[in-house]
Amino acid sequence: MCLPVLPPAGAAPGAAGMGPVLLLALPLVLGLSRAAPPDHEVTFLPGLRKQPSFRHFSGYLCAGPGKRLHYWFVEAQSNPQSSPLVLWLNGGPGCSSMEGFLKEHGPFLVQPDGVTLKYNDYAWNKVANVLYLESPAGVGFSYSDDKKYATNDTEVAHNNYLALKDFLRLFPEYCKNDLYLTGESYGGIYIPTLAEWVMQDPSLNLKGIAVGNGLSSYEINDNSLVYFAYYHGLLGTELWKDLQAFCCSQEKCNFHDNSNLNCTLKMEEMIQIVEESGLNIYNLYAPCDGGVPGGLRYEGDYLITHDLGNSFIRMPMRFSWRQNLFRMPVARNKVRMDPPCTNSTDISVYLNAPEVRKALHIPAEAPEWQVCSFEVNRGYKRLYMQMNDQYLKLLGATKYRILVYNGDVDMACNFLGDEWFVDSLCQKVQVARRPWLYTEKGENQIGGFVKEFTNIAFLTIKGAGHMVPTDRPLAAFTMFSRFIKNEPY
Repeated sequence: MCLPVLPPAGAAPGAAGMGPVLLLALPLVLGLSRAAPPDHEVTFLPGLRKQPSFRHFSGYLCAGPGKRLHYWFVEAQSNPQSSPLVLWLNGGPGCSSMEGFLKEHGPFLVQPDGVTLKYNDYAWNKVANVLYLESPAGVGFSYSDDKKYATNDTEVAHNNYLALKDFLRLFPEYCKNDLYLTGESYGGIYIPTLAEWVMQDPSLNLKGIAVGNGLSSYEINDNSLVYFAYYHGLLGTELWKDLQAFCCSQEKCNFHDNSNLNCTLKMEEMIQIVEESGLNIYNLYAPCDGGVPGGLRYEGDYLITHDLGNSFIRMPMRFSWRQNLFRMPVARNKVRMDPPCTNSTDISVYLNAPEVRKALHIPAEAPEWQVCSFEVNRGYKRLYMQMNDQYLKLLGATKYRILVYNGDVDMACNFLGDEWFVDSLCQKVQVARRPWLYTEKGENQIGGFVKEFTNIAFLTIKGAGHMVPTDRPLAAFTMFSRFIKNEPY
């Protein structure tokens, strides 16, 4: 029976009340050096020429009654007992953290054939124990017994907290290790809201959070994207002049929810260029897998759609064709959602192979793996428009370190917006904005720029898009390692 563990006394953070929750305290078995569940250990992973020297585990965590979240946990490649524990969440909402594992910073990277894995020279488990969690239920191999997948920000934060507690019940040897919560994209919502729960639990040794290309504020993300697009040469002088004329007054622009009809019409032109013309929204300078869109795309029996850009969700005409798609009964069970300009064929082929599912202890009742869940995304209720309160609560505790990092050619959650967001928190500047360096082939290179405040830093990774470790693996590993080890950037 899947039952949740007890949260910290009096804890009930969130924008919407949780209501009464059935809680059951599950004892932690302390004092065991290697108490990991043997039936979760992955003893042979298909696709590798040689099995790893470190241990890794795959199975399910309880995130509430009947909610079973799939996890894949890799121990640090050296000294796992004393290395930090890092939780990783991809975004969406509704996208799988297996993307982070197999295509970004996990120890094994899936190859284009969908069969072979290669070792990652810049795996984040070289310096930490990393827990990749597929959340919420309905994403990837995660599921709930009742097959109901409508959820919201508050419920997901609580469920992720319960899953983390269940992980430490199964792996009590990591209870006292330093804990970091990390994620990207809609992880900009997942991670700070989860941190609200974790920081109230004295049994968890939270040290900090890191958010990559995160959604921190819809308004700031929208407003900054227009500037990003113009100054990257996407909009043209005439459109820029019209946007300024219709959307701005008294030297302040509102591209987010402006009631001026002319502004709305010009914003539609801007959106058409940035998000729907065939540019890769996740990396402006990368090609678009699948080419320039020519209408609805089919792959086998599946209609492929995209709904993972987080911008301009309030504009009534923005997703009108998607809303019509939701109401098409013939499409309802035949829609697959991939992030635009990406190709998930390799990772989908690998994870759905029967021998891989068996190796990862995936039961027959678990769904077919997809990179993003159309059903979860469609039924997801976004409760937060910005993360200021969550960040200020963490900063107010004065004991957590925060890293906000951005690839500087991403347009889904652009660097300028996150820089504005961090500035809006009004923290004391400790180190002025400057280049940060990393070493490649024996030479120092500029990795990007960093600005440091008391307990929070904003950092860019030069030439990286939305999935920073995919585009700049060495720079991303250097950044992560320095954050985890509390070294200067």
